[in-house]
Amino acid sequence: MTSTHFGFETVDESDKARRVRGVFDSVAPRYDLMNDLMSMGLHRAWKAYTVMVANVREGSKVLDIAGGTGDLALAFAKKVGRSGQVVHTDINEAMLRTGRERLLDAGVVLPTTVCDAEKLPFPDNHFDVVTVAFGLRNMTHKDAALKEMNRVLRPRGKLLVLEFSQVAQPLRKAYDWYSFNVLPRLGKAVAGDDASYRYLAESIRMHPDQESLKTLMKEGGFGHVDYHNMTGGVVALHVGIKC
Repeated sequence: MTSTHFGFETVDESDKARRVRGVFDSVAPRYDLMNDLMSMGLHRAWKAYTVMVANVREGSKVLDIAGGTGDLALAFAKKVGRSGQVVHTDINEAMLRTGRERLLDAGVVLPTTVCDAEKLPFPDNHFDVVTVAFGLRNMTHKDAALKEMNRVLRPRGKLLVLEFSQVAQPLRKAYDWYSFNVLPRLGKAVAGDDASYRYLAESIRMHPDQESLKTLMKEGGFGHVDYHNMTGGVVALHVGIKC
């Protein structure tokens, strides 16, 4: 058996997907509320910046991976118009169902499918933009997922990875205290689940830092990669261009 990490815990690769699924099954009903509380609403600004950098236009084809409750999918749907397409995907059915209901409540009907980012069920060179927000760190084989994202992008297409990253050094002590003391208690009080939010804090520390992810994206086939730190590096937006 090959091992990998689930937060700070070492587990068999075959078991990680099941455990990650359990986390998101648990948090799905209160996911949006917890995002607002945990980030003090900043996640909305991070996602708005991602949409701006994506620069999708009328008629664009967009794939939203790990799309969860549909924030990005909804924003992109408004920009691509009737002639465009936004495909809303997630590996977790509970998250995807929550997102689909939210989109329908907003009067938006999108193609929605449960799929594994490491084995995307889409043709080569199909999408203009691929996005993954706060989902890459939960993937077992990030290198395989990035290669798949590259495969389904058309030449000169754009991948945007919005993810928690390595915070600036002066903020680390306070950020660690908040992550390991406040987040689990907040999760327990609001969602009745402290363990899932402890995993969240741990998974962020196990995720590649800004430069390491940039290298991983280049190895995945992206000819040009840049990143933008936000909120002192709490999150980073990596942008890769398929050449």
